[in-house]
Amino acid sequence: MRKYFLLLATILSSLVAQAQQKPNIIFFLVDDMGWQDTSVPFWDKMTPANHKFHTPNMEKLAASSMKFTQAYANSICTPTRVSLMTGMNAAHHRVTNWTMYKNTPVDVASDSVLTIPDWNVNGLSPVKGVERSVYATPLPQLLKNDGYFTIHCGKAHFGAHETPGADPLNLGFDVNIAGSAAGNPASYLAKEDYGNVAGKFNLRAVPGLEKYWGTDTFLTEALTTEAKSAMDAALQKNKPFFLYMAHFAVHLPFDADKRYIEKYLAMGLEEQEAAYATLVEGMDASLGELMDYLKEKNIAENTIIIFLSDNGGYTLPPRQGEAFTQNYPLRSGKGSLLEGGIRVPMMVRWPGVTRQGSVCSQYVTVEDFLPTIMEMAGDKAYKTVQQVDGQSLVKYLRDSSKKDNERSLVWNFPNSWAAAETPYVSWTSAIRQGDWKLIYLEKPGRLELYNLKNDIGEQVNLTQKYPKKTNQLARELTQKLKKWDAQLPFYKSSGQPVPYPAEILSKQAK
Repeated sequence: MRKYFLLLATILSSLVAQAQQKPNIIFFLVDDMGWQDTSVPFWDKMTPANHKFHTPNMEKLAASSMKFTQAYANSICTPTRVSLMTGMNAAHHRVTNWTMYKNTPVDVASDSVLTIPDWNVNGLSPVKGVERSVYATPLPQLLKNDGYFTIHCGKAHFGAHETPGADPLNLGFDVNIAGSAAGNPASYLAKEDYGNVAGKFNLRAVPGLEKYWGTDTFLTEALTTEAKSAMDAALQKNKPFFLYMAHFAVHLPFDADKRYIEKYLAMGLEEQEAAYATLVEGMDASLGELMDYLKEKNIAENTIIIFLSDNGGYTLPPRQGEAFTQNYPLRSGKGSLLEGGIRVPMMVRWPGVTRQGSVCSQYVTVEDFLPTIMEMAGDKAYKTVQQVDGQSLVKYLRDSSKKDNERSLVWNFPNSWAAAETPYVSWTSAIRQGDWKLIYLEKPGRLELYNLKNDIGEQVNLTQKYPKKTNQLARELTQKLKKWDAQLPFYKSSGQPVPYPAEILSKQAK
């Protein structure tokens, strides 16, 4: 019996040691943050936006991590979050727009030419058989299976209200702080109880933070405090943790964070643009607070930090300036498959692996994070019910000079997000390979080809100059869409789906 207990003690000690060796992982996700909405440049030069925003903690993270200058998400929030949790491309999982209420599409319904397809309006589901949703094994469940203490903090927005995917606890998270089906908060202000009103249901009212109501605690601050408490619990359990720190900032409403507002008003920014800048700086302060926490607990060197935004920056009122210019030098913004809508800031700090202050120019995408994080956690043999489309980025994290110009990235947005006639927003699909990018504008039935190395602002359409490249990318985009049985919008007049990109070329050739 004594030998049995000694053996058991040895096994338990070994398991604890293995758990301690696994890296902690913080995935720091910002909502609606543009590629240049920071004092950290993600281009080869500073831009006017870089001079507008103050993000000293992002600067610190950049100095100690690898910065990715060509990182991509989807153009809308829920598709990105579902791709992150499943490793699937949005064309494949069919959650192609943001979700809200069960069985209810959110698309603008006023278009006179096109009709949306029957996309997965209920979002992600960990339960098989939930209608109009994608059934998948979520990332936090995989990490939980590997011994991680999994923490959700902030915006969830994985599934529609009253579906299983709306609750992060159903997706493998041990702790859920403020996560629900809501895509944005009713209020960032504790003085307004974060949008909660007694006796009235409001899906966007932030749940579970009652102890801050009536105080001066800005929502970003409250979430950071709660995240630190949850990490304390993980450390007490002697378990590695996965913190999914998904801030509501910098999404509308643009409530001003009083800690920072005066400096931006003094810069001459309009009230709402100044408030937006305070959301950015408050998010940055949260990042700094979490980095300080890691140092205080002496776990910084065993903690990976991943920084990402969920889509391109918002470029419509109440943002200051002419619409679609706020992401300069990128064109357009949220809702568009032009670079301003899908290119996002990204940094990774992996102590002992990533080189401090390094820059990687390889183009990567959001569905890459599931296989990447699982490899970081030491598990390359994980099993999922879904086909994972992403590729592990570990080889780039180990060597930022590595390149793969043969890989193709694909986007599909057969939906209507903004006003029907908003240019380059809605009704699009796109492909990038190497420096080339092809956009298919489904409503006019037009293809546009850009060379991003020479034309990051996508100003010069090269379809006529490079017909072979246009043909090649149109065929490849068509093949990808067919492989995944991706959806396309329908013509109202005929009820038929719009042609595939390659079919557009065939029609033009006749």
